[in-house]
Amino acid sequence: MIEQVFPDIFRIEIPLPKNPLRATNSYFIRGKQRNLLVDTGFNCQESRQAMIEALHELNASMKITDLLITHLHSDLAGLLTFLVTPETTVWMNEADAYVVGGSRQSPHWALFSSFLQLSGLIADGVEDTIERHPGYKYAPELFDRFTMVTDGLEINVGDYCFKCLLTNGHTPGHICLYDEKKKLLFSGDHILGKITPNITLWQLGEDVLGSYLNSLDRVAALDVEIVLPGHRDIIHDCCGRINELKEHHRLRLENVMDILGGGSMNGVEVASRMKWDLSYENWRDFPWGQKLFATGEAMSHLYHLFYTGVLSIISDNGVLYFKKR
Repeated sequence: MIEQVFPDIFRIEIPLPKNPLRATNSYFIRGKQRNLLVDTGFNCQESRQAMIEALHELNASMKITDLLITHLHSDLAGLLTFLVTPETTVWMNEADAYVVGGSRQSPHWALFSSFLQLSGLIADGVEDTIERHPGYKYAPELFDRFTMVTDGLEINVGDYCFKCLLTNGHTPGHICLYDEKKKLLFSGDHILGKITPNITLWQLGEDVLGSYLNSLDRVAALDVEIVLPGHRDIIHDCCGRINELKEHHRLRLENVMDILGGGSMNGVEVASRMKWDLSYENWRDFPWGQKLFATGEAMSHLYHLFYTGVLSIISDNGVLYFKKR
């Protein structure tokens, strides 16, 4: 489906087969000399076909169209190498570009097994099968021709002047695009409507939840009337949605503290007791992918509480256990 959402800006729904997100919003911005395509979809036949049909309907040639990928996840970046031409400029932040460019050979995926071990997922019986991860399965091919996006860089397309904003948290190099005069924000997965962006801690060292909350505050300070997100519906109350997201994480942190009580638990033990908006009654019924994302979210909240001095960490046979100080 193609929908004109602003003058010369079109939202393209790219299907994500067998995925709870259902579709990615790719945005085509028609310029005077060159166009810009923001985000793409999975590297799979269904996404490829939808993109081909949309570009044909828009009478758009990739020879005069550049790409901006908001972040490293394959539901946004997967069609990069399918779409790119020798004339295409591909904009991306360096922190995420090294993952996308490395495809399935990226060192990023070496963290996966470590995450399964640290969080307790291996001990819980979750198989170390990286091939099942959608980010790995639907990744683009190897690519090394990125034009690196820095915070504050301006990209002009037609009547639009977009400032690139580093909004790390969901990923290390997540980028939003902001047109101050039009009061328009392309939010990628930083701000979504009825979905809460997943915040996963893959490795120790960075308080990813803290980074995400700080990035929300940064966007809340902007004058934004329309948010064009990476998934689902357009958002018309940016600050209201940001407040909802912050409250969601505040309640989740409280939930984690209640679960811990006076004992110590690893990530999967906490995740299995947290409140999730899913139809499964028992943790053992969660699909492989849902266990993965839920535990990653639990780990980001646990590590935030450690980082802010509320919890301490104990390592036992390579598994991290958290307890109140």
